[in-house]
Amino acid sequence: MTTAAIPQTSPLASYEAQADEIGAAIGRVLRGGRYLLGPETEAFEREWAGYVGSEYAVTLASGTEALHLALRGCGVRPGDEVITVSHTAVATVSAIELSGATPVLVDIDPATYNLDPARLAAARTPKTRAVVLVHLYGRPGPVGRVLAFCREHGLKFIEDCAQSHGALCRGRRVGSYGDAAAFSFYPTKNLGAIGDGGAAVTNDPHVAETMRSLRQYGWRTERYVSAEAGWNGRMDEIQAAILRVKLRTLDADNDRRRALAARYDAALGGVHGLTLPLADDADRRSVFHQYVVRCARRDALAEHLQARRVGTLVHYPMPIHRQPAYAARGLARGPMDATEQAAKQVLSLPMFPQLPPEEADRAAAAVREFFGA
Repeated sequence: MTTAAIPQTSPLASYEAQADEIGAAIGRVLRGGRYLLGPETEAFEREWAGYVGSEYAVTLASGTEALHLALRGCGVRPGDEVITVSHTAVATVSAIELSGATPVLVDIDPATYNLDPARLAAARTPKTRAVVLVHLYGRPGPVGRVLAFCREHGLKFIEDCAQSHGALCRGRRVGSYGDAAAFSFYPTKNLGAIGDGGAAVTNDPHVAETMRSLRQYGWRTERYVSAEAGWNGRMDEIQAAILRVKLRTLDADNDRRRALAARYDAALGGVHGLTLPLADDADRRSVFHQYVVRCARRDALAEHLQARRVGTLVHYPMPIHRQPAYAARGLARGPMDATEQAAKQVLSLPMFPQLPPEEADRAAAAVREFFGA
């Protein structure tokens, strides 16, 4: 009998786990007759702000748009520079460029894959306006050090939480520290819609008002009258209703991710030539959006796992400063040794809340087989 394939992730499994509730929520929207910026959106914005620990949440069409408006709401404009990392989804840099600013890319801490705060001083110039800290793979980044740097130099601190819904840093959820923060609800995220969606959060009423205005043509006080040049960045009511259903189980789903990560840790700990994710500590609690291992023979390991019907992905195979759209523009500021090495070595194993533990065990066994362990 052929062994079933193990997917690296499965939005379908997420839907099937709550299919009846999601169907009822969609039906409620359809019967209600309000399909944009209605009661579901308003309720989800309240619930999401409360969950994160922020005063305001603004729903948007995507995570990219959420980061774009977080930057715009915080005053980032053409001619400014925004520091972030090259080892991230290209959406981070796309959002910075949508704001008109220039991305300045720095190296990562090789142990955490997050921004290395020691690189900030050399990257700052008189044009620097903000720092975007990406909480990559579900692990909170160095919030304290980056926030302190921003406050010392009068910079805006913006969190990219696209992969870290519910992660904890010093007892608070990520997204609650920044001048603004952005979340993606892409279907594979820890909190995923059935389609695109995003939200930006903030404690600043002016930032929130600006984001709400820009997402709908710059309308502030009067419909059809643009107080400023905006565009259409709205989330629809169906996605908001779906997210309200899924938010109820987010913490439980994150606990399942942690349990799977612990299972991988137990099975793969001590395998020579394989580096596992850092364990949580007193200050940080990951939500394991991805379970990322690394080894010098990454491509061979991925091929071995594929032959055994174990799905993997590489997050991310090419640093942004090396990609064709950006390579000639000199966005990297300083050495990128850790970033370059990570791109060649990281591999994401199967990870989603509905992954049966025995399938995680099978994936781990296939990894051990590769190393002869």
